[in-house]
Amino acid sequence: MFSFLRPSGPPGARVQPIAAAEAVARAKAGEITVIDVRERSEVATSGKARGALHVPLAVLRMKCDPSSPEFLPGLDPARPVALYCASGARSQAAGQMLLQMGYGTVYNIGGLGHWVAGGGAVER
Repeated sequence: MFSFLRPSGPPGARVQPIAAAEAVARAKAGEITVIDVRERSEVATSGKARGALHVPLAVLRMKCDPSSPEFLPGLDPARPVALYCASGARSQAAGQMLLQMGYGTVYNIGGLGHWVAGGGAVER
């Protein structure tokens, strides 16, 4: 019961917190892929982090699983990924899914507000 609360993926792997300012700097340097897991309506209302991929949590498995025919070509499970949503809860769940799919390094930025507070730009 409640197995969804247990970490999964490679032994010792877990979704790591990352300071927003560090995520912004690493994204600008091309060191991480940033993914927004919010719903389309949320992105339409507030925009998304500049350069981030938009992959709603509901379609994350389909779009981010390397074995899926709908896998996004810009993703690489060997490259670090940083996720965010509105508050950090959905991005934490998404991170667990990515670990299950074999992604090596997964970070949780928290919410879009954290990204902005860390100096990150927003695009519409």
